[in-house]
Amino acid sequence: MPRPYTFPLPMTNSPNKGFVYLIGAGPGDPGLITVKGRDCIARADVILYDYLANQGLLQHARPDAELIYAGKVGGAHNREQWQINDLLVGKALEGKVVARLKGGDPFVFGRGGEECEELLKAGIPFEIVPGVTSGIAAPAYAGIPLTHRDFTTSVAFVTGHEHPEKEATAIDWEKLSLGSGTIVFFMGIKNLPQITENLVAHGRSPETPVALVRWGTRPEQEVLVGTLADIADKARKSRFKAPAITVVGEVVKLREKLRWFDNRPLFGKGILVTRAADQAGEFSTMLEMLGAHVYECPTIRLVPPESTVDLDNAISHLADFRWLIFTSVNAVKFFFSRLHALGLDTRAIGPCRVCAVGPRTAASIREFGINPDLVPEDYKAEGVVAAFGKMDISQARILFPKADKARDVIPAGLTALGAEVVAPVAYRNIVPEALPQEAMQALEEKRINCVTFTSSSTVENLAATLGENRLLHLLEGVAVASIGPVTSRTCRELGLDVAIEPKEYTLAALTEEIVRYFANH
Repeated sequence: MPRPYTFPLPMTNSPNKGFVYLIGAGPGDPGLITVKGRDCIARADVILYDYLANQGLLQHARPDAELIYAGKVGGAHNREQWQINDLLVGKALEGKVVARLKGGDPFVFGRGGEECEELLKAGIPFEIVPGVTSGIAAPAYAGIPLTHRDFTTSVAFVTGHEHPEKEATAIDWEKLSLGSGTIVFFMGIKNLPQITENLVAHGRSPETPVALVRWGTRPEQEVLVGTLADIADKARKSRFKAPAITVVGEVVKLREKLRWFDNRPLFGKGILVTRAADQAGEFSTMLEMLGAHVYECPTIRLVPPESTVDLDNAISHLADFRWLIFTSVNAVKFFFSRLHALGLDTRAIGPCRVCAVGPRTAASIREFGINPDLVPEDYKAEGVVAAFGKMDISQARILFPKADKARDVIPAGLTALGAEVVAPVAYRNIVPEALPQEAMQALEEKRINCVTFTSSSTVENLAATLGENRLLHLLEGVAVASIGPVTSRTCRELGLDVAIEPKEYTLAALTEEIVRYFANH
């Protein structure tokens, strides 16, 4: 196992002074934060984060941490630099651990050096936690290697936005134009015409390839390719805006061959995932790996039943049942949680045979050391009844731990076949108190291309939270993806047109069907 990170001792013996971490938040993809950076965020009492730091990183903060936005966007500053410096010093002097979360790397055009100087003047101990700079990451996500032995063995990083109070440029344009292979400009979109003119005027060929990479490493990444002769005009006509990295050099030619990020089948598609928060991860990961921008919007929260008396009584008499039926991973989770709470383990199931609906449910049962005896081919409740209809279950006692809102198809169908069905509530499905602000904003701004529903409850709860009229308004023009016919029927009853429904009722099949839909549209 890797050795856990040990936080440094403060560089002062004063009990009244805190500690400041200047953390590189990376280029935008929250997965590119360093392990050390993530751990420092989790330790901080106060977090100052900027415009380019992905706010998803704040999920690693303590619930009681003070979060302060200190963004600066092309002249529209939330706080001036001197105010940020004062905040860092002031919070540290209160004895707090402060995390300064900066996009990219603190020491690569991030003004981290200036902030350290202010901390040093105040006697505040600090540590630098390097981050992945956008100058390297954005070209990589655009499929542009900054060095390549067939093209260049050198690269220069240059600011495209010098200090506004400078009387003359500090850039040696002649040496930069002729002495560097690849040139990467930070913050250069506003000054792009001057940058290209200077490079050409000092000897660089007008036909030199150029790529602009906006919001590099994020799902909304945009890339514009041209030459020194035409890139400024292309950027103006397409209204290409900051934040962006400008890459100049022959390596840009490799993009069409090496691009891997923005050519994935769901790239740029905003997809709303409505599963419960503790279950959305797997599905979200599938979609994100295909390039989608996933907005998690859990519309259900799963909790234990108000009373466990019926479930406990059934568990206490497991030996009396011939079959135990699980129709979801949730049923497995809550059933075994209650089994263990009663001081029992899987041995309590004894000779009772187990039916699992769907491969994921079967896999979750195997985690408890049990191989299902029956996995119906049809993953609906009707498929369970049909499977049991092929055997003699007259006089058989069957335990069916269910959700509070489960349909009555299985108990009614098996009872008609002569079985005695006991169906205690194993978990309840309740509506969350509020929907995530980020997801709601994306819906309002029409940045959602597809909404996914994996159960009737996810549809009903979203409608209950938003109101049916607002639901229809927000989802106008949005492709509705349903995991199966039962969920689709609920969608249609609420006035939604279902555009995507897989033949197999699994997350993998739903993902494949979403890809197929957008490939054809």
